[in-house]
Amino acid sequence: MKEKLKIKEEGLIGNEKIEKAIAALQQESTQELLAHALTVVRRRMRENGQVIVAVEPQAGDGPLQIQAIQTSDGKKWWMVFTSFEEEVKGSGSVMSTFLADMGQLFHEAGKAEGINGVIFNPWNRTLMLDQQLIRIILGEHAGPQ
Repeated sequence: MKEKLKIKEEGLIGNEKIEKAIAALQQESTQELLAHALTVVRRRMRENGQVIVAVEPQAGDGPLQIQAIQTSDGKKWWMVFTSFEEEVKGSGSVMSTFLADMGQLFHEAGKAEGINGVIFNPWNRTLMLDQQLIRIILGEHAGPQ
């Protein structure tokens, strides 16, 4: 059983680098540390890194919907987690989850209607990637000068 669990988690190995970059950004919010965090996320994406995505089951045979969280400003964000430890830190409710490829997730977030972006670890080591930051990570937009 442990062997099976390890295989499932392989895509998450390396995400602790994202958590460290977010922690540094939370300590001191600077353009340099934001650029570093985006670079770390981009590297993990290029390494085919994965994140844990919370999903909402649909009635009948409908497709799974990625669970969104609404912030106080009314914006909706897809919730993703860098590790199982981050996932269990705050919601209080049991969530259905699956592992998703970061690159694919970012591309889908760019096309999703009513979604402002992706929020990493909404309970603790939080990083909010709006559409512009997602385009920067994907290399579709020049980064901050």
